[in-house]
Amino acid sequence: MTDRGRSGAVDRRAMLAGVLAGVGAALAPTLGRTEDKDPPPPTSIESLEIDARAIRHFERGRPEVKRFGQLEFRGGLVLSSSSANFGGWSGLVMEADGKSLLAISDIGSWMTANIAYDGSRPTGLTRARLGPLLGSRGQPLEAKREQDAEAVTLLEGNLQRGMLLIGFERLHRVGRFPVRDGQVLAPTGYLKMPADAKSMRPNQGIEALAVLKGGPHKGAVVAFAERLTRGSGYHTGWIWIGSEAHKFGLQDIDGYNITDAASLADGGLLVLERYFRWSEGVKMRLRHIAANEIAPGARIAGRTIFQGDSSFEIDNMEGMAIHQGTAGETIVSLISDDNFNHLLQRTLFLQFTLLAETPKNASRP
Repeated sequence: MTDRGRSGAVDRRAMLAGVLAGVGAALAPTLGRTEDKDPPPPTSIESLEIDARAIRHFERGRPEVKRFGQLEFRGGLVLSSSSANFGGWSGLVMEADGKSLLAISDIGSWMTANIAYDGSRPTGLTRARLGPLLGSRGQPLEAKREQDAEAVTLLEGNLQRGMLLIGFERLHRVGRFPVRDGQVLAPTGYLKMPADAKSMRPNQGIEALAVLKGGPHKGAVVAFAERLTRGSGYHTGWIWIGSEAHKFGLQDIDGYNITDAASLADGGLLVLERYFRWSEGVKMRLRHIAANEIAPGARIAGRTIFQGDSSFEIDNMEGMAIHQGTAGETIVSLISDDNFNHLLQRTLFLQFTLLAETPKNASRP
């Protein structure tokens, strides 16, 4: 949906850039969306040339530091393209081998690409394609209230032949979309939505989807609303057991909104959160939920494994995916939604290794 991001004493220009980035994200939903300044969605599949500029240091003021709490920075990219349809990436799926990705945009489009690496560091996206998300009759989605895709996860298979779940807000729904040879086809059906999903605001609907890879509810679909608390102090999440959705809560801490979630191999979850205030700028947070905590009716606090502000290379971080590296390590990938505000925001692709524990002398999160 919305919002954004050398320490001030080190580099005043970098601090100003962070402030402007925050301003851009704050204005994007009120100006860009309300006045329909987003580009029209694509009507056919196009090939993309994507420029990639390396991000070598995650924390601007401390380039020598690679570890941040349980995260170890592998590398990142600032992505851009001459295509008017490039941007707004709100959800992310990584292929199991980490060599390709699929992203969905809130103008009703999808993108697939291969990822080039130098060792463990991502260096670029190649063979990229972009196309429209389709309605049940196979036509590109036309109305904004139908197009606003905010979450995606792989239900089964892979990005060559599999089934995606895609969550939309405004017209709140979660659809099953086949993917064939990296192309997203028309939906085959939709999940039964919980009754309380009707309480979601148009721009604060389903923002996070995951399929649990292990644990007591292996194979279950989990979703979170961006913000649906109704004064309870807990974000609303749902877990589908069979065809029925059951509610649970994740503690609302410091006013962050939920923007994505991804399952770990053991069935636990990482939850991506974002915060923006004029006085504080943009922030992001990652929380871990243990597999045995996820259950109908549960009220969960989770555990923060990273929290950072605009002194880090972050933006409006909205998409997250997890895959295993060649040595069995857990790799976390993030992508940002630039709200098609290319002047003040960026499309970032970041990768981290998730480490098992934080030693006492580790860098501050």
